[in-house]
Amino acid sequence: MKPSLIVHGGAWPIPEDAFASCKEGCRRALEAGWAVLSRGGNALEAVESAIVILEDDPVFDAGTGAHLNRDGKVELDAIVMDGATLQSGAVAVVQRVKNPIRLARRVMESCEHMMLAGEGAERFAQEQGIVFCDPAELIVPRERVAWEKCRKGKHDAANHVHQGGTVGAVAMDHTGHIVAGTSTGGTCCKRPGRIGDTPLIGCGCYADEKAGGVSCTGWGEAIMKIVMAKTAVDRLRVNEGKPKQVAESCIQLLAKRTKGTGGLILLDREGNPGAAFNTPHMAHGYIKPDGSLFTTV
Repeated sequence: MKPSLIVHGGAWPIPEDAFASCKEGCRRALEAGWAVLSRGGNALEAVESAIVILEDDPVFDAGTGAHLNRDGKVELDAIVMDGATLQSGAVAVVQRVKNPIRLARRVMESCEHMMLAGEGAERFAQEQGIVFCDPAELIVPRERVAWEKCRKGKHDAANHVHQGGTVGAVAMDHTGHIVAGTSTGGTCCKRPGRIGDTPLIGCGCYADEKAGGVSCTGWGEAIMKIVMAKTAVDRLRVNEGKPKQVAESCIQLLAKRTKGTGGLILLDREGNPGAAFNTPHMAHGYIKPDGSLFTTV
């Protein structure tokens, strides 16, 4: 089968002066993932490679550049899911892991559990030989300034001039193997310990190669209510060949049932991409049938 790859950098009101940097981030993630797939590599490697690029890009709300919680700290969540086995690995509320998607993969491959949080997740990271970073390394000036404004007054989204978004990727390799992953720093000024949709199987991510793979972004508390990633995969299962329509129907459901905002990217079981969102913008991109890269906001 012909490989396929789609990525996103979050659904949110992207300032016009950030369009170029968001598209560039998605382009570099696509290049990293596609380098794996085009040499015959597997979908898991492609998803991890793409998401690591996005986690390391301070433009987005994942890894370096993540939003700060009420205590002025970064707490990261991530998930990866294998569409062949339905096995998943997820981590939540980690503070000392630069690339939580790498840790999520270790959970999937080497842990008897499917999700670890906080101290337990970091202890497992140590067991796996993952080197910790200084949590301060993940904080960028933009987010520190925004947090200070909210701390001195009250939380206001207007303080977060550049609200970077959750990141994700879905890949299908030459064997038809589908993998999906999502990574986030969560909402700005969230309560310490808050966990949104991202690391929850079926909410922020889901993959079943008999139907497709999905990565979501947006208001986590709303996305959880409709289990949006699993809902999308179930709709792909019965609407073969209509990935764009499935994505749009899920966003319509999100808005109608929860009044929530967000977006999602997906691949159907043939590798056809689809995306939809009801925010002003969603940074995303995919590999076109001719092998060229397409990115947009």
